[in-house]
Amino acid sequence: MSSVVPHPEQAWTTGTAPGIFPFLGHAITLFRQPLAFLTSLPAHGDLVEVRLGPQRAWMACHPELVHEILMDPRTYDKGGPLYDKLRLLMGDGLVTSGQEAHRRQRRLVQPSFRPSRIADYAETMGEEAELECRQWQPGEFDVSGALMALTTQVTSRVLLSDSLDAATAAEVRDCLAVIVRGLFVRMVAPIDALFRIPTPANRRYRRALDRLHTIIDSAIEERRAGAPRNDLLGTLLGTGGSNGGATALTEQEVHDQLITLLLTGVEAPALCLASAFRLLAAHPEVERRVHREVDAVLAGRRRPRPDDLPHLVYTRCVVDETLRMYPPGWLFTRITTTDTNLAGRRLPRGTTVLYSPYLLHHDPVSFPDPDRFVPERWLPGQEATVPNGAMLPFAAGNRKCMGDTFAMAEATLAIAAIASRWRLRSLPGCAEQPVPAVTLGHRSLVMICEPRSRTLVGEPSRGSSRECSVAPPVQDAPQVPEDSRTAGDEGVCDA
Repeated sequence: MSSVVPHPEQAWTTGTAPGIFPFLGHAITLFRQPLAFLTSLPAHGDLVEVRLGPQRAWMACHPELVHEILMDPRTYDKGGPLYDKLRLLMGDGLVTSGQEAHRRQRRLVQPSFRPSRIADYAETMGEEAELECRQWQPGEFDVSGALMALTTQVTSRVLLSDSLDAATAAEVRDCLAVIVRGLFVRMVAPIDALFRIPTPANRRYRRALDRLHTIIDSAIEERRAGAPRNDLLGTLLGTGGSNGGATALTEQEVHDQLITLLLTGVEAPALCLASAFRLLAAHPEVERRVHREVDAVLAGRRRPRPDDLPHLVYTRCVVDETLRMYPPGWLFTRITTTDTNLAGRRLPRGTTVLYSPYLLHHDPVSFPDPDRFVPERWLPGQEATVPNGAMLPFAAGNRKCMGDTFAMAEATLAIAAIASRWRLRSLPGCAEQPVPAVTLGHRSLVMICEPRSRTLVGEPSRGSSRECSVAPPVQDAPQVPEDSRTAGDEGVCDA
């Protein structure tokens, strides 16, 4: 989160991860037990050699080394197996572009993520969260699907206003679910011939990819033929090639940015929310504290507003701790652009370097008892005890996620809207584990949905402006601080 100044006198250690299979390297272990494999690496050094298929790569296991990588994007540029595969999906968007192209693109897109715009987006977030909650029913409930529907609706409205109807938005959601699973397998076993075989999984992946691109192309074409809109697509088209500016986005870049922002804006926040509710169900004392805070701040309202965000202090702590335990962005690669030294090891140009927020976030040196869910770690004043550079849910440096403030606001408001109305309980005997793919989280989460208060009578349907009656707030809710802080054996789905 804040900068780390490497200590020149640090005596770094290097090593090689055990269990290398001929031709496949560590792909089998990464596929079957990726999280356990990652957390085992620091025992072999601060910088550890791993094999991605036949390719060699180096995993940075110490936060200072990771910080060195992230703060020097010219030497450690976006690249490696992950980004090679992502470029086939996203093109050269903000996530995948090289350093020079990224600087130009970021200047053009950045105005859409200024604080003043985030406040506007927060209105949309609160509205969509409340509207989604109205559709829920008591009993067993597909939480993952509902949260993906919510984040798809929020993201599509921010990017495209009302360009996607309900059926198309559902298609987008389904396509993204197929794509992110297939991308991870293609990353850990970067042998392209395997994925040219017309297996059912490979055909599903190709169909989903083609359909997503078609949907985006249709939205762009429709917008060009219609009236301008004050959304992100409107911003991108406003910088398009027709104005002849030196920094204008090309037609292909507009497409690539939409694909990038759609992919990053839908699945990752949905996974974070699903993981948060899974954790709350397993920790009833934390859940009760969230309920008290939400009831006090919303004071009988069902729809959270942007001005509630500074008062949802503990709810935001839950989001922070969820991101620590299960960061959706859990494994990343970089490529050295020149010969360099890292941890005393000479790395030739073109070397793949990896870092893992999941590994850093589960380091017991940085986070005592790292497998415990403790939102209090992030209360105002407490976060200072976290070592600099140990918490990286949104990366760092000039490639830090531009939507970090957006994502935190969306997750906080969504939890508040849902918790004001519903309590989610785990199914008896359920031990749902986070599923690593390109992103990490609880992907197929079914829970028991229980109303928290008396049933609301005569609630309006989506799109209606009629007010509804609400239950009174909990009477024993504590005072809420005025300001928030600023700042195993896990399987993988097939391709």
